[in-house]
Amino acid sequence: MELQFITHYTDRYTYFDSARMALEGGCRWIQLRMKEATEEEVEKEAIRVQDLCRQYGATFIIDDHVALAKKLHADGVHLGKKDMPIAEARKLLGKDFIIGGTANTFEDVQMHYAAGADYIGCGPFRFTTTKKNLSPVLGLEGYRNIVSRMKEAGINLPIVAIGGIAFEDIPAIMQTGVSGIALSGSILRADDPIAETRRIINS
Repeated sequence: MELQFITHYTDRYTYFDSARMALEGGCRWIQLRMKEATEEEVEKEAIRVQDLCRQYGATFIIDDHVALAKKLHADGVHLGKKDMPIAEARKLLGKDFIIGGTANTFEDVQMHYAAGADYIGCGPFRFTTTKKNLSPVLGLEGYRNIVSRMKEAGINLPIVAIGGIAFEDIPAIMQTGVSGIALSGSILRADDPIAETRRIINS
């Protein structure tokens, strides 16, 4: 199972801390997500987190900021529904960057696939407090439906489940045919985020 960690700022941890703990726990895919921050703040943090990811041999993805991903030679960028269109980002970044897109329906997946996305962040699995303006909740049935329609359409893209996922949900979610899961809050709310990351990876 592939685990993607999405940084989150809490009362206890900075974005950098959250990335460091996930990496120490064995996660090798970090997405820096700083929705409320300025361009300067994102760049400053991205330089630090990217350096950390390189030390651990981890993939480093920047949420939303395409030009910054190109400038810093990040591994890639993740684009939400209101961010730059994937086709436009592909033109700017070329083939060497990973581009992920957020999807809530099979139609979203189809659109991202046609535009040249490398993977899909699909959700939300359930209600989550780390995201505003939430799309309709998918649940297990939603993932089964999307995965089976992708097979029928011959769309072969990694699908990563996201949104309010807890440790107990993981086995059932993985049985729907998704490629991996993305977590943020459930790791950071644990008493020991490093141990929690390790427990998830070894599950």
